[in-house]
Amino acid sequence: QVNEVEEMVKELKKNIGFKAYIILNNDGIVIKWEQVDVPMPYEVAVQHAHLVLDLCSKSKRHIRELFDPPDNDVENIRLRTDDYELIAAQHGHFTLIVIQEDAIAKAKKQVDEEEEM
Repeated sequence: QVNEVEEMVKELKKNIGFKAYIILNNDGIVIKWEQVDVPMPYEVAVQHAHLVLDLCSKSKRHIRELFDPPDNDVENIRLRTDDYELIAAQHGHFTLIVIQEDAIAKAKKQVDEEEEM
């Protein structure tokens, strides 16, 4: 199964805008993490893991309350901020967190910078 994970990570890194990934078990223990350009400190990876797991568990709980089966299953969560996009996907006993640049926000910033000149 390790080879499958390595292949998946290689494919993720090929995507334009990829910044970082974190793989953790559902107890919140960070197994593997990496960030492009600047290394991500372990403490930052653990902080992301804690916050995202909390968000996933609360999201699942509230979605189950709001919707009837089979429409009440949360497979992944996608968050977009002004600077980046965070995608969290839980599968089995593991969670994958991917952080990438938001292409739309990046393009908008470039246009704004060009207009200022």
